[in-house]
Amino acid sequence: MKAGDKLPNVTFRTRVRDESIGGPNPFRWQDMTTADYFAGKRVVLFSLPGAFTPTCSTYQLPGFEKAFPQMRDLGIDAIYCMSVNDSFVMNQWAKAQDLKNVKVIPDGSGEFTDKVGMLVRKDNLGFGARSWRYAAIINDGVVEAWFEEPGRCDDCGEDPYGATAPESVLEWLQTARVSETA
Repeated sequence: MKAGDKLPNVTFRTRVRDESIGGPNPFRWQDMTTADYFAGKRVVLFSLPGAFTPTCSTYQLPGFEKAFPQMRDLGIDAIYCMSVNDSFVMNQWAKAQDLKNVKVIPDGSGEFTDKVGMLVRKDNLGFGARSWRYAAIINDGVVEAWFEEPGRCDDCGEDPYGATAPESVLEWLQTARVSETA
């Protein structure tokens, strides 16, 4: 993906809380599309290898959660974290991380990740098919800026992290803001 590319149209299988169901697990299935998440909004999307994994849980997700007020001030409407994990896992990870600002998107089958060219094999770690680490600024479903960790390949021996860190995305947004006002 690169600036100017349109996001693929995908349907995501999500679980949403619905108190009318009652009981200890009041959730129902709700299909969400690419348009539901991205149409008419300027958002940050970031994707990572897996929920509950060390770098993702310690640095990347909490960093975006903390950076939301600054990003909002720079014209971002929402921040989405995507992973090739099912909705049950993503919802529990969001709960464990006490997320208030970042919304999670489950790409359980990896369809979206594959269509944006970021699906890699991580069999060397016992993960199977997962997302390579990337981030993007998406404006009304179109890529405004793309960030990708170097060295994308199957069964990579390393998990690079830096280009997709919240600090990198925030720096780009700040620079873009300065360019707009100059």
